Amino acid sequence: MAQEISDRRDMDFVLYEQLEVEKLLKHEKFSGFNRKTLDLILSEARALAIKELLPINAAGDREGCRFENGVVKVPESFHRAFKLYREGEWIAMIDDPEVGGQGLPVAVALAIAEYFNGANCAFGMYPGLCHGAGKLIEVFGTQRQKQMFLKNMYTGKWGGSMLLTEPQAGSDVGALTTSAARNPDGTFSITGNKIFITGGEQNLTENIIHPVLARIEGAPAGTRGISLFIVPKIWVNEDGSMGESNDVVCTGIEEKMGIHGSATCSLTLGGKGKCRGFLLGEENKGMKAMFHMMNEARLGVGLQGFSMASAAYMHALNYARERIQGKSLLSMMDPAAPPIAIINHPDVRRMLLWMKANVDGMRSFLYYVGTCFDRVATSSDPETKDRYQGLIEVLTPIIKAYCTDRAFEVCTQAVQVYGGYGYTQEFPVEQLLRDCKITSIYEGTNGIQAMDFLGRKLGMKKGKYFMSLLEEIQKTITAARSFPALDPLAAQMEKGMNRLGEVAMTLGMNAMSPKVMTAFSFAQPFLDVTGDVIMAWMHLWRATVAAPKLEKLAGSLDEAARKKAVQDTKQAVFYEGELRCAEYYLLSVLPGTLGRMKAISVGSCAAMDMPDAAFG
Repeated sequence: MAQEISDRRDMDFVLYEQLEVEKLLKHEKFSGFNRKTLDLILSEARALAIKELLPINAAGDREGCRFENGVVKVPESFHRAFKLYREGEWIAMIDDPEVGGQGLPVAVALAIAEYFNGANCAFGMYPGLCHGAGKLIEVFGTQRQKQMFLKNMYTGKWGGSMLLTEPQAGSDVGALTTSAARNPDGTFSITGNKIFITGGEQNLTENIIHPVLARIEGAPAGTRGISLFIVPKIWVNEDGSMGESNDVVCTGIEEKMGIHGSATCSLTLGGKGKCRGFLLGEENKGMKAMFHMMNEARLGVGLQGFSMASAAYMHALNYARERIQGKSLLSMMDPAAPPIAIINHPDVRRMLLWMKANVDGMRSFLYYVGTCFDRVATSSDPETKDRYQGLIEVLTPIIKAYCTDRAFEVCTQAVQVYGGYGYTQEFPVEQLLRDCKITSIYEGTNGIQAMDFLGRKLGMKKGKYFMSLLEEIQKTITAARSFPALDPLAAQMEKGMNRLGEVAMTLGMNAMSPKVMTAFSFAQPFLDVTGDVIMAWMHLWRATVAAPKLEKLAGSLDEAARKKAVQDTKQAVFYEGELRCAEYYLLSVLPGTLGRMKAISVGSCAAMDMPDAAFG
């Protein structure tokens, strides 16, 4: 039996029962799809992930990438997988069919990507960058540039990357020194060095198209003077054919903690003075173009972390059911008592429930943000568009930071479930733990996400978008109160939501006062508690969807009826699990969150008042 890396039943629950994705399919944008076609597509994605990507994950990790004579060779097994991925047309899932895309709803594409990233995150970087770089050209490129590049990128014939970081300009992008000089033919000569470039060199595709941030000579300092350029590894002629090498040279690859199958490169541009590029978008508007794409990219990184957490949980759950170790706590004094599967031990059950609650909550959270993108794309009402775009803005840094932090904790707990075996390469959770860590670092470290959330997103439109989030939570609280069995959970949710609103107001005001430095020392804890409240919301929402269905199966939501129904049908087991998960999160996890909110409100200045020398 194939090892599962995602819970298909839960994926279906979130898509079709919680988020009611089928209603989206009534819009003309998605008229070519129905429930049956979406199910088939998800099943195909699962088959590719389980049969092709998962089996090469450990081998790719151990083989890694090799740098030989300026060429980066990816793990040999990746070549067949990439060919199959291209043939399945998985790269441009959400894009318009007119530009070679499949036109799928974003929420469904996230479910598909969950399979791929959970199976082999390092592999997924390569097709992901084909899409990311292509999307920049689709949105900001001229018609000619789209004709030259888009088809080859969206089909994976050509690869992509993203050249932002320099040795002296990491998070501070405005400090970059890569320069662009105008040429008489309208192109630009590019000169500079870039580091930490995922997929900057690889032998999967015949060409690589590099979006490059650089400063045109004479442009303003800082981020205001940064422009974006298309710089092909092999020059692309006006007719779309490839010309000569474009003086983009890989000088080495990083030896990393994880994602060994993903090439992280250092590149020199114009070392021989022969690197050229095309301006992409407007001069000095490069950062605006990059920020336009950040929501998609950061959603993708949050998904990467979550997908590995999902896989780690499924591995740990399977192991806990199979691993026989120790007697039941109730039979410790009986020398004849048989050993039991470790899933029956209270502490293991505690770990598994914590993992499940976080994985299922993150799945709902991520897919929900996907439906926000879909509603922006399908709504004709300006106010509705603005509301959902505002929710995307507020939730994006939380998706990126909170989900990747929690994902790493889930992977850590998975190793713990395995015990000593989890720390070895014999089992997959060791690699998942290493691979997952990068997600909290790249695409803007999680500390930067927290500063963005507090400094920019919280106060957008005078707090209108954050208030929209609280209004959405309140809708779920109201719906939950129609079920007496959920009333204690709804009460706890309302308490958490109201306290979050109070903390947000206090911290937001402090961030615009002389207490600004202390306020920002609490930016990460504030993002973290906001994430907890959102997770509690997702679990209450899930319980509100599950309750009437369980009530129909059991005839009642009282304990005796529920227990009998669980013995009779698998559906009742699933819905009972939803109620128990919500109970656990809202009554066992959220109270701890309220305590952390109190600490934020106290606003200790210790972090800022600590003398530098006292750190040691």
